[in-house]
Amino acid sequence: MNQSEATANRLPDSPVSIYDRFTSLYDLMFRINRYGHSIERYLRDNPLPLPAGAGILDAGCGTGLLTLALLRVLKRPVQITAVDLSISSLETARRAVQESGTSRRHGVSFVQANVLELPFPDHSFEFVVTSGVLEYVPLQTGMGELARVLAPGGYLLHLPVRPSPMSSLLELLFRFKTHPPEHVSENTRRFFRVIEQHRFAPLEPIGWTKTVVLAQKP
Repeated sequence: MNQSEATANRLPDSPVSIYDRFTSLYDLMFRINRYGHSIERYLRDNPLPLPAGAGILDAGCGTGLLTLALLRVLKRPVQITAVDLSISSLETARRAVQESGTSRRHGVSFVQANVLELPFPDHSFEFVVTSGVLEYVPLQTGMGELARVLAPGGYLLHLPVRPSPMSSLLELLFRFKTHPPEHVSENTRRFFRVIEQHRFAPLEPIGWTKTVVLAQKP
């Protein structure tokens, strides 16, 4: 199926069509509010023991927020696979990575795919990161698919949107559903051992709606 056929077959109110229509707005919003800087600071303060050449999956990369943070922070060369449903978001992410010049020592590839049907074998990655994606899918099913492609001993970094007045506005804007924190915790523990649940400081832009859940696959 080519790009025009894929676009024609999308439902007008599906998450992918929403992000295709608002990619530029979405990208501008995250550039202005400095979410990426909060994520970079967390990754620098909490380095993971990833081996050189580790495979990393950015599951639902959007316009490249997490991919860029990883590229800026990680010192050892890694192989990042950035996945998203939205072609326009993938193109924006690819352009941002190219313009940043941060991929010179790392390998980065971009793949259009559904987080519920990832086109990778079991145990393909040592690290999976995801933000703003599991709010669109059944939580247990989405977590299970991420666990499938993660190698034993590998890490999951999940930034769930927590309920707040801001998240209620985002739900209307982007048509997702915030999962209650207890559901996030329950479903994470079905597949992973939770290492840390970090709360960003309230004055950090990302502190309005997101936390960090760091977990490890047994």
